[in-house]
Amino acid sequence: MSLASREALASARERLDALADNTAVDAVKLADELAAVTALLDREVSLRRVLTDPAQTGEAKAELARRLLGGQVGGECADLVAGMVRSRWSRSRDLVDAIEELASGAELIAAERADDLDDVEDELFRFGRIATSNPELRAALTDKVADKAAKATLVRELLGGRANPVTERLVARLVTAPRGRSLEGGLNALSKLAAERRDRMVAEVVSAVPLSDQQKQRLGDALAKLYGRRVHLNLDIDPEVLGGVQVRIGDEVINGTIADRLADASRRMAG
Repeated sequence: MSLASREALASARERLDALADNTAVDAVKLADELAAVTALLDREVSLRRVLTDPAQTGEAKAELARRLLGGQVGGECADLVAGMVRSRWSRSRDLVDAIEELASGAELIAAERADDLDDVEDELFRFGRIATSNPELRAALTDKVADKAAKATLVRELLGGRANPVTERLVARLVTAPRGRSLEGGLNALSKLAAERRDRMVAEVVSAVPLSDQQKQRLGDALAKLYGRRVHLNLDIDPEVLGGVQVRIGDEVINGTIADRLADASRRMAG
């Protein structure tokens, strides 16, 4: 992806993370709906071109997406897709790729909530090793003329009851809708997503006043440097917070102003 599409994808990931913070959101249902939208836009080339047309306003494209999806998917999925089409995409296919990634991400959120993310990552890796070492199995899973339902059944026979349901659904989607990817490439991409999700940290940030986008970016960057991994910010407002901001990551609580925290981060990075 080019810079514009990467930035749009990064924003979409943040919106998905925000949805994930709401445990009332059914992550499995959201994944199914995003996968259905992926299939729709993969088929309808003219539609995805309209939804990524830079000559149209973001709001007009978002409204079109809402009209098309209204009643077909839940509100969370419609809002997520509407937000994505407001962004600028370098290629129409990049939008479809991003929605597909978010579908996989929603599945991984379901695994994370169940504390099964490590198992899913390991199962994806092991399934890839098994499939690539068995030419007959690989041929059956990648046969371009084979019936999709037959492939899905084969995945269920291989993984049903032996692997996490999230792993089974991810593999089934990959083999029934590879979208030009090799089996190995698709499994590697899924494994990478799982690893990134597992390494993700969440910081609960309570501030006296709302943080600007620049402040949020600076705080996120500083925390990422301190902890050596991507940090997602859950933001809340409390005028009584001493020092302007409070950050909690796991059992660690940090009180102080953003400027103080950034200065401390710089000192610690400097050794």
